Amino acid sequence: MRNITFMERLRYAFDNTMSRGVIALIGWLAVVSVVLIFIASIAVSLSGNVPVHEDGRPFNLFEVAWVSLMHTMDAGAIGGQNIDSGTTFLVPMMLATIGGIFIFSTLIGVLNSAIESKIDELRKGRSFVVEQNHIVILGWSSQIFSIISELVIANESQRKSCIVILAEKDKVEMEDEIRNKVGDTGRTRIVCRTGSPIDMTDLQIVNPDGSRAIVILPGEADNPDSHVIKTILALTNNPNRRAEPYHIISEIREADNLEVARMIGKHEAQLILASDFISRIAVQTCRQSGLSVVYTELLDFSGDEIYFRVEPTLAGKTFGEALFAYEESSVIGIKQGEHVLLNPPMDTRLNADDLLVVIAEDDSMIRLSGNTSFGVNTQAIQKPHTDLAAPERTLILGWNERGSQIVNELRAYVAPNSEAMIVAGDGSIAEQIEERCPSDEKMSVKFHHGTTTDRRLLNELNLSQYKNVIILSPMNDPQEADAQTLITLLHLRDIRQKQNLTVPIVSEMLDMRNRELAKVTNADDFIVSDKLISLMLSQIAENKDLLDVFIDLFDPEGAEIYLKPVADYVAMGQPVNFYTVMAAGLQRNEVAIGYRLERDAGAPDKQYGVTINPPKSSSVTYAAGDKVIVLADS
Repeated sequence: MRNITFMERLRYAFDNTMSRGVIALIGWLAVVSVVLIFIASIAVSLSGNVPVHEDGRPFNLFEVAWVSLMHTMDAGAIGGQNIDSGTTFLVPMMLATIGGIFIFSTLIGVLNSAIESKIDELRKGRSFVVEQNHIVILGWSSQIFSIISELVIANESQRKSCIVILAEKDKVEMEDEIRNKVGDTGRTRIVCRTGSPIDMTDLQIVNPDGSRAIVILPGEADNPDSHVIKTILALTNNPNRRAEPYHIISEIREADNLEVARMIGKHEAQLILASDFISRIAVQTCRQSGLSVVYTELLDFSGDEIYFRVEPTLAGKTFGEALFAYEESSVIGIKQGEHVLLNPPMDTRLNADDLLVVIAEDDSMIRLSGNTSFGVNTQAIQKPHTDLAAPERTLILGWNERGSQIVNELRAYVAPNSEAMIVAGDGSIAEQIEERCPSDEKMSVKFHHGTTTDRRLLNELNLSQYKNVIILSPMNDPQEADAQTLITLLHLRDIRQKQNLTVPIVSEMLDMRNRELAKVTNADDFIVSDKLISLMLSQIAENKDLLDVFIDLFDPEGAEIYLKPVADYVAMGQPVNFYTVMAAGLQRNEVAIGYRLERDAGAPDKQYGVTINPPKSSSVTYAAGDKVIVLADS
């Protein structure tokens, strides 16, 4: 066994000390300085050639040391020294000055390196975020810009708000992209940090324990659901986490992963099954012209949104009576305990602790009107009648993994003897379609092999015989898939215009950036993309109970939004206030929340004729083609 020498041990101890960083380096420089000053002071003192005071008294050792320190710190001091001081004084002082040059040069280099390192660390976004009641966004994708934009609008009324982002991306790059694509964020500060959302140590940088909501973005990885699940685990299983439950919001792409995510997140996580919501929205919007505008109005923060309100003064009243309690807000349901009921029976009694589900421009606008006279024109109300629904033909162009779910969702809404025609370029999916969505007495499902971008094929399909059109993107390269969708959409719009048709076209875009290229120019069109999920995530981040509202709203088994002919509710050609329309809806056990005027259907600046939550006492004269927007069970 080799003997370790004293010098090796000394060298090892020195290396360990130096590895401790800047403080250790400064400490060694201080030691060298003290040794150098001590040697110079002793040398001068022993020589007997020490400086003297004006009264002839010689400098003591401390005073000689002070002179040595000044020569060490100031190289110019030796130049001002009297040459008559003698060699035994000048030589030690010169050596102290030369040593000082090396020591302080090294010190400046060490400090400069430390400052640069600190600036680089700040640039990388690794410092702890000292924020409270902020919103944390974990991960990065194209969805983040929509989420930030919506949260900024939601926080306009707050004096101070903050959004903190943690992603595996350069801090400066994140800030530049947000600045370019979101623009001015008003009172909301955006703080970016670089790190992995699945690393417990990195998570602590954004202070999740002080947050009011945590939004997890799946990102653009091959398996986004696993990323979400790991991030939820990193949050909930952290031994140093807060005792209070988190408010976690995220989306899950695959239905098979939803139960696992719920099991991990428990009551702390509000999870959206993205494919399920997108399929339902695609089906509902393709069947009703203008419904897409209604959904956009309710899901973003720029217009009317859904809020919860407790009104103890309405305790004991029925739900039908509560509908007339507000002038500037629209009641659409109640929350009793943990259960949300949209459009419950009109005779449902309200309890003092029930929460009303209300549509309003802002929560500050939810005020009881105090009106006892509503000016309902009972003579204008039409008697309820039931029309038998007619069979529908739906054209589905393209196919992907959501296709079978869309077909089966469509089956829940259409009348018997309806038909769905599927056109796709891959003939091998015919067997898959027959297996997953077979024909029945409600709806027959047919398949036609063909290229959806072929104009000749689209002309042969005869668009006029279909009530609805859905364009699905193939789930391959997003840019290539969106390019195919865009070409098909442009062809269909041209055919529709030349044939003067009003067929609603719902298309799907995989990349949100391509959504702007196919910008909607007609209320009958709707582009389904991850932007819808982004809007929902933003809404749920502000109020977690909204998830139950959205689930009920988009579920075919619950209450949905419909646009129905105004002539079935009130007389046309005469002014009636909206209380009258609400009274007509009440007779049908429906909640009227707005209307659509046909004369403004082509005006984007007027929301394509759609008005949600109108002032109840204002009068409108309805005409043929106008619709009432109601929340109903069918």
